[in-house]
Amino acid sequence: MRILITGGAGFIGSHLAEAHLQKGDEVYVIDDLSTGSLENIKDFQENKDYRSRLFFSHDSILNHEKMVELVGICDRVYHLAAAVGVLYVLQHPFESIRTNIQGTEKVLELCSKFKKRVLITSSSEVYGKHLHAPLVETDNIIYGPSSKFRWSYAASKLMDEFMALAYHRTNGLEVIIARLFNTVGPRQTGAYGMVIPRLVGQALKGEPLTVYGDGKQTRTFTYVKDVVDALMGLMASPKATAEVFNVGGTEEISIEALAKKIIAMTGSDSNIVYIPYEVAFEKDFEDMQRRVPDIQKIKDHIGFEPKTDLDGILKSVI
Repeated sequence: MRILITGGAGFIGSHLAEAHLQKGDEVYVIDDLSTGSLENIKDFQENKDYRSRLFFSHDSILNHEKMVELVGICDRVYHLAAAVGVLYVLQHPFESIRTNIQGTEKVLELCSKFKKRVLITSSSEVYGKHLHAPLVETDNIIYGPSSKFRWSYAASKLMDEFMALAYHRTNGLEVIIARLFNTVGPRQTGAYGMVIPRLVGQALKGEPLTVYGDGKQTRTFTYVKDVVDALMGLMASPKATAEVFNVGGTEEISIEALAKKIIAMTGSDSNIVYIPYEVAFEKDFEDMQRRVPDIQKIKDHIGFEPKTDLDGILKSVI
């Protein structure tokens, strides 16, 4: 089978590419390398068993001619290309919105034209400011004001979902939507605000671990290989078509407790430094206090449950 992965040189995309190469598929990757890296796929390009089946295009998903070529020759499409991380979104607000909305529109348009099954990766960010847990796919959406650019990413990913479902309703496009919750693992960088690689890096260097706010905000984390299993399972399941699925872990932990756990597991002498949000981020940042998924729906559809617990995730990153 021929697989197209937009953003395939990124953290999650590279693991997804590797899994499909291991299956024996041909994998086509398009990535503009704005947040992805050739280092993530270098081993595949040099692997004698993979290199004849891996095709890389250093290009933008907004390049119509290139996308026509790639979508046209591939059987299935995973759309992962998007702005990555809170820091990147705050620093590149227009570019982030443009990539998320126009890029997804281009992918959906061409998948509809060529009748290709497509999986759109959305984000837990779409839920907004909920304080309850766990979050269910049918929950209402609660955002802050448009003056807080923190919510521009969430709103753009929600528009991606609306467009995807609209293409299904109007054109019968086979589309699946996966809302990812804090995916973590090897190849992830802390450069864009990702908390675990940032804290682990600080601990290993003996630097203070920087925790934003009071550290009481909670998250769950999902190992990247578990996420890849979920994405491939959804892509292969006909009954997943036109559905939205949470993909995440269920171990809720505060960022303060996470920092303490990382210090203990690394044997670091580091301490924790608490930094106010207004110092750590630009003025238009607003945090989500809790983000915990209900994963019953994906469990019912494809039997998905995370195999790697938080300790296992941290060990792999460390």
